[in-house]
Amino acid sequence: MTTIVYPGTFDPITNGHIDLVERSSKLFGKVVIGIATSQRKCPLFSVEERIELASEALQHLPNVEILGFDYLLVNFVKDCSADAIMRGLRAVSDFEYEFQLANMNRALSPEIESVFLTPAERFSYISSSLVREISSLDGDVSKFVPANVADALRAKHSS
Repeated sequence: MTTIVYPGTFDPITNGHIDLVERSSKLFGKVVIGIATSQRKCPLFSVEERIELASEALQHLPNVEILGFDYLLVNFVKDCSADAIMRGLRAVSDFEYEFQLANMNRALSPEIESVFLTPAERFSYISSSLVREISSLDGDVSKFVPANVADALRAKHSS
């Protein structure tokens, strides 16, 4: 069984992320969503909240596991006994950065492969940072994120 890790901050998880997870869950025996604590990015949601939001949004996929991590990605991938890292490419502008990361990960752990997937076109413009910004300005993000995430964003911004 091939296991792949899809790492990110997922602050919050979006419909674009879910599209990639749904499609990768058909290609791989197990998909581990690795939610990075990423304190340097000052996330809106705690890692525990992000794990909970992702778990609820992805509960329909039996071969998906959601875990938090706060250390080097290649070590997390090894700890998960995974074979590869999956990354999403929304636009050509993502490619250069992702290519650099893939090469660095290969230099650190040559046995770990990187796989790239593109989201469905209708999700290609969605990013967590745009969703957070729209939500913080009291905009409706319900078409960009699952209902549980839209509710959590409203609650976060109303407090």
